[in-house]
Parts: sequence; C-alpha cells; structure tokens
Amino acid sequence: MRLSALFYRWPQVVCEALSTPWPSSACLLYRALRRLGVKGVEIRKPEQLETVASLIIPGGESTTMAKLAEYHNLFPALREFVKMGKPVWGTCAGLIFLANKATGQKIGGQELIGGLDCTVHRNFFGSQIRSFEAELAIPELAAKEGGPEVFRGVFIRAPAILDVGPEVKVLADYLVPSNEALDSNSAVEAQEENTGSEKKVIVAVRQRNLLATAFHPELTADTRWHSYFLKMATETGEEASGSIVAVGADLNLDQQPKIDLPIFQ
Repeated sequence: MRLSALFYRWPQVVCEALSTPWPSSACLLYRALRRLGVKGVEIRKPEQLETVASLIIPGGESTTMAKLAEYHNLFPALREFVKMGKPVWGTCAGLIFLANKATGQKIGGQELIGGLDCTVHRNFFGSQIRSFEAELAIPELAAKEGGPEVFRGVFIRAPAILDVGPEVKVLADYLVPSNEALDSNSAVEAQEENTGSEKKVIVAVRQRNLLATAFHPELTADTRWHSYFLKMATETGEEASGSIVAVGADLNLDQQPKIDLPIFQ
C-alpha cells in the first residue's frame, strides 16, 4: 500500500495509520478531488515536482515516510517547492513535515521540510487506540466554502500544534478533555496558560501558501477542505488546473464504498 497525495505520492510501505477497515487514504483522497472536478497524479521523483503546481502531503507513519523521502532524495526538491510559494497541504503526518519544529519524536528525530512557523507535537493524542473524531468549529471554512461552521474531524494517532508564529492563521483548535491522556508531558507543559481542567491545542492552520490539518478530511464526505485548498492555488498566483491529469490506473475508485463519519464509536 502506498500513501497518496494530490500531485504527489510517497513511495511507501504499509503503515499503521492506514491499517484500518476502510479503503485506503489514496482512494478517498482521489474521490474527494474528483467530486470537485480535479484528478490527481502520482509523483515519485524530485524532478517531477517541477511539472506541477500544487501538493498534498498525506498522513501515515511520519518517521518511515521521512526515511523513504531521504532515501529518494526528495527533501531538497520539497523544500524548494515550498519556498517557491506553491500551495502545499499537509494532513496529519504531512503537518509534521511542514512544521519548522517537531517535538515528541522517536529517538534520533526525523528530517522535516519546514516552512510552517509552528511547533508540532508528534502523536500528541497518543497511540492508535486513542484515535477519535470530534466536531470542530471552523468559521473560515464556512465563510469561504459555505455550509455549517462545524466540521467533523477524524484524528488518527494525531499530532497537535503547540504554538505558532505571528504570520500563521489559526483555523481550528480543539479543547482536550481533562481525562484524556496525552502522549508526552511536553504537550501539557506547552499549555501552561490554560489553568483549567481542559487544554486547548491547535489542529488546523494556514500560512500564506501552506495549509495544515492534524485530522483527515478525506475520511468524511465533506469536501470543503479540498475545495478550500484548490482555491489557494488561485490566491497564491498558481493555477491548480495546470496540473490536472488522470488518476493512476491502480486505483479503482468506483468499487470503493462511500465513507463518512462516525468512524470511531
């Protein structure tokens, strides 16, 4: 199984984040884009990034993804892609890659792309069994894309953003219940200003051409996040339509069932 992205696919082995009963994230992501009249294309080599205008870095096991990206010498091209101001959206592990700083990493750490002025905590919410879904208030999404202000987010071994720089716009946060165990004390220490029984962390942000979400919008039938990202291409001076090509033939989207919440009961 390989992780998929809009205009980019990590050449990846099976990862724990996708070992689930529902269809692969690749199929769900491509379906969401297809509903908006867009088709994705695989990119596996650094030079291929020169031919596309927008990029989605998906979820998965971030440490393994980083090792594979390093093996294929993708980091220099990815950093240049970000520096050029092209739209990039990172979900879950993709958020970790875009962050300038990451805490809670495995021993030895992992390489990051950077560009997003924030500190992210890897696996903030704990292990796979602590995956959950929650309703998030996202006024900007409703203002730009219509629909309700609430979006149902799916968090799978999810990271969280602990702090952001002045140019980063917070799009959504999440109030962590007092009885919810966190992965590391550093996550708690970073929220010292929250003296009550609940702690607030950031789960969606935008900084110019960069969009990042700690949750997985492709696991719902709501495509507003995908539409929001595609419109960023125009806002940042790029045309997403210039990179629309056919989806890889190995993905049979029509045979995949429609997925929507609730996923976790």
